[in-house]
This record gives sequence, structure tokens and C-alpha cells, in this order.
Amino acid sequence: MMSNESGKISIEVLQDDCLTYLRKGTGERVHLSFLDPPFNQGKDYNYFDDEQNPKVYWGWLKKILRHIFKFTINGGAIYFMQREKNTDWMMQVLKETGWTFQNLIVWKKLTSAVPCSFRYGKQHQVIIFATKGEKPRVFNKLRIDYPIQPWHKYERTNGIFVTDVWDDIRELTSGYFAGDEALRDEKGKRLHEQQSPVALLLRIILSSSMPGDIVFDPFAGTGTTLVVAYQLRRNAIGIEVDPSYVDVANKRLKSIRAADDISKYRNYYRFTSNLDEIWPVEGLGKYF
Repeated sequence: MMSNESGKISIEVLQDDCLTYLRKGTGERVHLSFLDPPFNQGKDYNYFDDEQNPKVYWGWLKKILRHIFKFTINGGAIYFMQREKNTDWMMQVLKETGWTFQNLIVWKKLTSAVPCSFRYGKQHQVIIFATKGEKPRVFNKLRIDYPIQPWHKYERTNGIFVTDVWDDIRELTSGYFAGDEALRDEKGKRLHEQQSPVALLLRIILSSSMPGDIVFDPFAGTGTTLVVAYQLRRNAIGIEVDPSYVDVANKRLKSIRAADDISKYRNYYRFTSNLDEIWPVEGLGKYF
């Protein structure tokens, strides 16, 4: 466990299988979860078989969703990210485990896949926003300084509300758009091919939690959720089965890189009416 005594914020990065952890019945009362599992598409993971029978794979995710639901407070939220082709499966397992659908978010990428011979090229992933109960306990209506498009006639004075299409957050591809945020080894090789961008978790955590809440990530990877939660003064628990990723996450938390510093995005959200309440900027201490 890592903690900031002055702000009483705790961050836990635990090496464990997430289902094993959840079955222990820790009793944590989670406010927000981010579920970004392996997509069962044949990726090379050290501790996961990414080519399973679909029924086995989705049965496994169903167990995880059921346990997270149990440990989530009433009105708590989950953001479940997957491939667009799996939307039906996502809706089914969420419904069967008690979650209430709120939004299907389209995260549009800057790059796209080459189309095959019988369908269009893919340029997005889906994120389902769901809650425990009919309405969310917290939903902060974010306003952003979205760029003016060529067909717009007037300049905006107070930005626009965030919608269910997120086309202003770049993915961390292996090419040009990855920038400095993509974690690499000394030879320049990506440490995690599926690393989520800080800007994505910033939006999710800002939208559906408050300072002091508990954020849970059962597939923590290299710790992006934890890094953002800490800077926003949320408590966080991250479970990761690969010890090398646990080490990377701890290093990121020990010393926040410039690429992980969320302060550069604050001006973009400046038109949000309760921004100072949901994004405190004073008194953030260090772990060590």
C-alpha cells in the first residue's frame, strides 16, 4: 500500500489474479471500476491465454462482473471497455450480473485498421458506462474546450458538454501518436501494447467519482488508472497478475512522469461548473 498521509489517500497495487482477489471478499466498498480486460484476440500475454472459447472467456468475465457488483456501493459505476464486435456480449453479461446500462461510449481513434474484403475498417472501441442501480450516485457533467470545426460559424464562450462520442483522446499506438506517454524499455520496445492513455482515465474518473472515493481496476496493467486516481485524490486499488507490470506501476506512482502529469489537461476542462470540487489542485503530497 502507498499512501499520502496529508491527504489520507491510499493506493494499492497488488500482484494477484483479479478473480482470486475478488473471491476473498475483501469488503471494500468500491465507488467506480474501470474494466479493461484482455480482449481474447490472440495477444501474447505472459500470464493469460488470450485465445479461449468465447463461452469460457465471457463466463470468466461474468464472474468478475458479478463480484465487482457485489463490492460496489449503490449508485456506483463501472466503465467496461472492449472491442466493438463484442458489444452484444458486453450488454448480456452486464445485464446478467445486475448492472444498469447508462451509455455506450464510442472512443474514436486517430488511426484505423485496414478494411477486410467484406467490412469497413475499424476506428473505434466501445466503453459501456453502467451503474449499480437505476441512477449513478455521482455524475459530473464535464464541459470541454472542444476545437472549433471549419463548419462552425461562431466561437464558443463556455465549451461544450462531453457526449458519448470521445474523439478527442488519442490512443497510444505503437507509431507516431504514442508520443512520450507510451512506456518503453531501454531499446525502445513498448512495455505494454495495450496501455491506456492518461486522458481516457482522467475523463472517466472525473465524470463518475469524487475526491476520497475508491476506484478499482482489476486489470491494472502498468497502472494508468492508479496514477490518475492519485493525482485526483481518489483512493485506488489495482490488481495485476504480471509482476513486471506491478513493478512498472509502482515506479510510475513513485515519481510522476511529465507524460503522466494530468495538470496539462485542466484548462481543457475549465468550463466544468464544479471543476474545483472534483479536481482539487492544492495540497497533493508525495508517496515517498
